[in-house]
Amino acid sequence: MNCVTCIDYIIIAVMIISAILAVEWRDLLAAAVGMAAVSLFASILFLILQAPDVAMTEAAIGAALSGAIFIFAIKRTQRFETEDEERPGWWVRW
Repeated sequence: MNCVTCIDYIIIAVMIISAILAVEWRDLLAAAVGMAAVSLFASILFLILQAPDVAMTEAAIGAALSGAIFIFAIKRTQRFETEDEERPGWWVRW
């Protein structure tokens, strides 16, 4: 196994961890940042896979624009989820 394959596996693991944290965090601003992190790591992975056009598009739209829209929407609403709602497990929410 060469070094590039190890880096691919590390980036994929960080993407999975970021996605799980984005779903599980109660702070919506932190969840939006976690979502943007998943997109940013995906763009890095696309760059390693020698697809620079897809990497630039993913970074610009997935990480920057979508993240900014979510953060703007969260700033105009409540930042935290309420504890009053019944909260099912993470496997039910999707």
